[in-house]
Amino acid sequence: MNKEKLLYENSKYALQSDNIIAITNRHLCSRPFTEQLERVCKLHPHAIVLREKDMPEAEYLSLARDVIALCKKYDVQCMLHSFINVAMELEHPYIHLPLPILEAYVKKGLSDNISTDMSKSTDNYQQFFKVIGTSVHSVEDAIKAEQLGATYMTAGHIFATDCKKGLPPRGLDFLKNVCDAVGIPVYAIGGINIASSGDSTASDAPSTYDAMPDINVPRLADVMECGAAGGCIMSGMMRV
Repeated sequence: MNKEKLLYENSKYALQSDNIIAITNRHLCSRPFTEQLERVCKLHPHAIVLREKDMPEAEYLSLARDVIALCKKYDVQCMLHSFINVAMELEHPYIHLPLPILEAYVKKGLSDNISTDMSKSTDNYQQFFKVIGTSVHSVEDAIKAEQLGATYMTAGHIFATDCKKGLPPRGLDFLKNVCDAVGIPVYAIGGINIASSGDSTASDAPSTYDAMPDINVPRLADVMECGAAGGCIMSGMMRV
């Protein structure tokens, strides 16, 4: 971990663009989705993962085209999620894949679980993509992901979160073990959120932040002390 990246502004919890990945979920937005994503882009996170995997592929293609353009406007990296064919159709070499899909493509080529009606062939996707992210839930997953060619991974869930009600968090010791086991960037996910500047204990509680620059990430320092490159935020970013 490069401690020089922790350029704390006002408090050690200040949002650092190099250390945050925003994960999308249009179902959590009270504003029009693209309007919300522009608000996120103005915070300049390290990346935005367009995780609308319940969309039909053609609809995702149309959305991805617009979101990629929006991210370019603000110099934010856009990671498409799951839809390999869409990424190749748009010649966008940045993708986040669930580990089973990543493994299926590496070991078997085209997966039966992903439609292949786009014009681009996905046979050589590993050569095409510059960045391949994946999600892991164990040290064994992490080692496998790196061997399969992932260039970064998310690991979780680290803290208790409403998204995983009833499931105990894996905790910081788990995160440290994952970070120690691999040589690629690891981003913690689960229970990490942004908060108004006066609140250092915020979790996944719904909030609206009108003063966009005046936010912090209470748990960011904790995950980075475990060796993580940063953290992922979904619900907070969809409400900021």
